[in-house]
Amino acid sequence: MTLLLMAAGSGSRYGKLKQFDDLGPKGEFLLEFSIYDAINCGFTHIVLVTRAENKAFLEDYLSPKLPNSIKLDVVVQDINDLPEDINIDTSERAKPWGTAHAVWSTRKVINSDFVIINADDYYGKEAFEGAANFIKSNNSNKTYGIVGYSLKDTLSEHGSVSRGVCSVDDGHLVSIEEHTKIEAIDGDIIDTDSGNTLNPDTTVSMNFWICNPSIFEYIETYFTKFLQILENLEKSEIYIPFVAQEMMTNGLIDINVITTNSEWFGVTYYEDKAEAVNTLQRLTEDKKYPSPLWK
Repeated sequence: MTLLLMAAGSGSRYGKLKQFDDLGPKGEFLLEFSIYDAINCGFTHIVLVTRAENKAFLEDYLSPKLPNSIKLDVVVQDINDLPEDINIDTSERAKPWGTAHAVWSTRKVINSDFVIINADDYYGKEAFEGAANFIKSNNSNKTYGIVGYSLKDTLSEHGSVSRGVCSVDDGHLVSIEEHTKIEAIDGDIIDTDSGNTLNPDTTVSMNFWICNPSIFEYIETYFTKFLQILENLEKSEIYIPFVAQEMMTNGLIDINVITTNSEWFGVTYYEDKAEAVNTLQRLTEDKKYPSPLWK
């Protein structure tokens, strides 16, 4: 089983590269706790997708920490990594092509079932246990999975957040809709773009997906169509939920929703850092993790 961590973001709201901030009791990055949990749940291949300037650093940083039995690949998300027969000028584009393109960037190193997560989120061991059990019991390459969390457990006290709001029927994902400005206001959870109040127990995606390599071919098809629209070329991006929704709509896959009681937290804003540090310290003191994390 493979764990893919997306670590190519810019940290614009955080003010620095939050993927590489020292949050653990011994200065560990948040992504190290996900890697640790995944390895302890049977994952044997770790893949990180990042920017070119971070590749050597991550390889040098993680290689000596991981057990010898664990394979590590660090892949660069390159703006010029495009489908064959696509010839466009990318010289005016500054930002990457989005999370779906980040996943597609790993197509040459992943050849088995894999989990996708954000490098700057904490998901908890129970989430990885649920994902591992799903992979081991799933016999269809047309069935994907997503680990869902309750909306109320995924907010920040320091500003709005983006969440994929899920519609679920009998444990199956029906649809997923991206809301980019969700905020707790006066005891309610508000989508400030629309003004609508959201149910605190609504299932949301935190970008914890369970896929197999069939997704690479569809992302390439999706990306090719996307690149044929001129207004997309400067700033637009392709996202995993959009690709997954289109695959479901076209009858190519169904997606099981795996619910978890696992604790989640993230560092969207710099002000979230103190709580993240305190939580990792508490989890370590509660013997959920050794300190230092790696022997």
